[in-house]
Amino acid sequence: MDNAQNISAGLVKNLRQMTGAGFVDCKNVLVETGGDLEKAVEVLRKKGLAKAQKKAGREAKEGLIYSYIHAGGRIGVLLEINCETDFVARTAEFQELAKNIAMHIAASNPLYIKREAVQPEIIAKEKEIYREQLATMDKPQAVKEKIIEGKLEKYYQDVCLLEQAFIKDPSKNISAVIDNDIAKLGENIILKRFVRYQLGE
Repeated sequence: MDNAQNISAGLVKNLRQMTGAGFVDCKNVLVETGGDLEKAVEVLRKKGLAKAQKKAGREAKEGLIYSYIHAGGRIGVLLEINCETDFVARTAEFQELAKNIAMHIAASNPLYIKREAVQPEIIAKEKEIYREQLATMDKPQAVKEKIIEGKLEKYYQDVCLLEQAFIKDPSKNISAVIDNDIAKLGENIILKRFVRYQLGE
């Protein structure tokens, strides 16, 4: 029997809901993975990421400024998110992405968009703190340096928006959430800037 006939419409629907990919792509990947939903999700994510990386160099000058007010007016977020065309900027998917990221910023309070934005003096200060924490540890210096690098990676994941675990799905970071929408919408998407206001700060 043809493998394609063994793939139920319900299974395809489940995969579409999980990944946002098209019907044909979902069916083909389910055939390829023998109906294994978890493997199919992984394959589609890898394919989506490959597509997203191809689009990453394209210019993105459209988009929107999105505002979000949280906690009864106690926290506010302004976010600029860019795409390539006004058409995509007006889609429900793009606006939902902007809303999700703004809500995430309100909840997680990132300090920077990406690690490249962290000033060298801040990184140096963090490393100095880690070295002081490890001063009494009886380990070779090379081991201590690896621990310091690990702590620095954790710092980036804590303070850089693109590297933070998404509050709605901690299995993905914000960068992966954006890549998923790049693959779905077929345009490059760039998180340009944000500001978070908290009452009394």
